[in-house]
Amino acid sequence: MALVDRHGHGDPLALPLKVSLDLPLVDAYRVSGWDALGDPTRRAIFERLADGPRAVGELAEELPISRPAVSQHLKVLKEARLVMDRPVGNRRIYQLDPGGVSVLRAQLDQFWSKALAAYKQVVEQKTEELS
Repeated sequence: MALVDRHGHGDPLALPLKVSLDLPLVDAYRVSGWDALGDPTRRAIFERLADGPRAVGELAEELPISRPAVSQHLKVLKEARLVMDRPVGNRRIYQLDPGGVSVLRAQLDQFWSKALAAYKQVVEQKTEELS
């Protein structure tokens, strides 16, 4: 098979042009924290890690899923920047990622502030109508 360079010329030494579908540094392709927590099993893992760092095996003992399944869920949580890991001997210890959790907290605070402002506006409007 002859490869074609970017100018359309046949060149046996030309490298094929390829676009990667996995662009981990592009936020558009990253799983959001909210999407990651939409899965009940990932939420359960997240809640357990809120109690303190744990290894995959410890999490698997507490959940009705296999160690490989826990690892896959942790991978999604890690991609969403909700957990981070560190090596300890031949194990990896997972814990909540404070940066990712603070992003979720900021989003909740923003939502809550908007909801309270809207509620205040409705109450003030009703108060004026009753006066």
